[in-house]
Amino acid sequence: MRRANKKKSRKLWIIIPLLILLLIGLGITGYAYSIYHNAKDKVNNEMQAPVESIDTTVTKEKTEAKEPLNILLLGVDQRKGDRGRSDALMVLSLDPSSNSSRLISIPRDTRTTIIGKGYEDKINHAYAFGGSDMSVATVENFLDIDLDYYVRVNMEGLKEIIDEIGPITVDNEIAWEGNGYDFEVGPTVMDGDKTMKYVQMRKKDPNGDFGRTERQRKVVQAIIDEGASIASVTKANRMIDILGDNMATNLDFEDMKTLIADYKSTRQNITTHQISGTGTTIDGIYYLIVPDEEIEKVHSMMKGNGV
Repeated sequence: MRRANKKKSRKLWIIIPLLILLLIGLGITGYAYSIYHNAKDKVNNEMQAPVESIDTTVTKEKTEAKEPLNILLLGVDQRKGDRGRSDALMVLSLDPSSNSSRLISIPRDTRTTIIGKGYEDKINHAYAFGGSDMSVATVENFLDIDLDYYVRVNMEGLKEIIDEIGPITVDNEIAWEGNGYDFEVGPTVMDGDKTMKYVQMRKKDPNGDFGRTERQRKVVQAIIDEGASIASVTKANRMIDILGDNMATNLDFEDMKTLIADYKSTRQNITTHQISGTGTTIDGIYYLIVPDEEIEKVHSMMKGNGV
């Protein structure tokens, strides 16, 4: 284990590392001169943000051996002068041996020990307290796993990203209207602004926060499909510029190339799951209490054994 003392145990949102998917979609022809060098510069000079919680030496050994990888995806509502909170957390597990991946959603109200603070709080507060590093450490402890990479996306840039790759289409399950839009049941085509309204809504959803997280996953899948189909050099370079302004990761450009070469098959079979638990109020604050059985279920799923 990379860390001692590991325990067993509004705007919810996140996206897959779109730059990786973009290059996967472009394939070999995507390594055009302008794309390659623009991407390399952005990743290594603007997006790079290593964290102490992840030993990249171990991760590189795993990628060379084509072992399964776990990537933490953080959606951060960050404004000027405020670090913000990770209002969305997902773990993406990639398994090239089975050509499959699992996307695990962690509700932001999940009560767990905040590593570095030593007390229990909502899991999304870890980012507010200690940034990406504390979020990585806390999620590793909560799920009793090793994370190999993390990707943080600023939600302020999501609208621009979706408008660049979109529109996207999702299968909407409940009819509602608000914020100037009508959402009907069935396939729904959305630009960036409409997508943001779609994932922000909670009060009109009978499933509350859980329903909103389900809509997140639908949009994530739609973004994967759209992002992997980009074939325009002009659009590719524009996407790279947008991500350079709104994304941070411990992936370097060589890591991305390795994922493109050896892990691209994992998007063939994507399974999603939202961690569940029991809601409770402690000292007037709502928390989600996740039982050990649910953690065990997630472990099984991440190993490709279903849920």
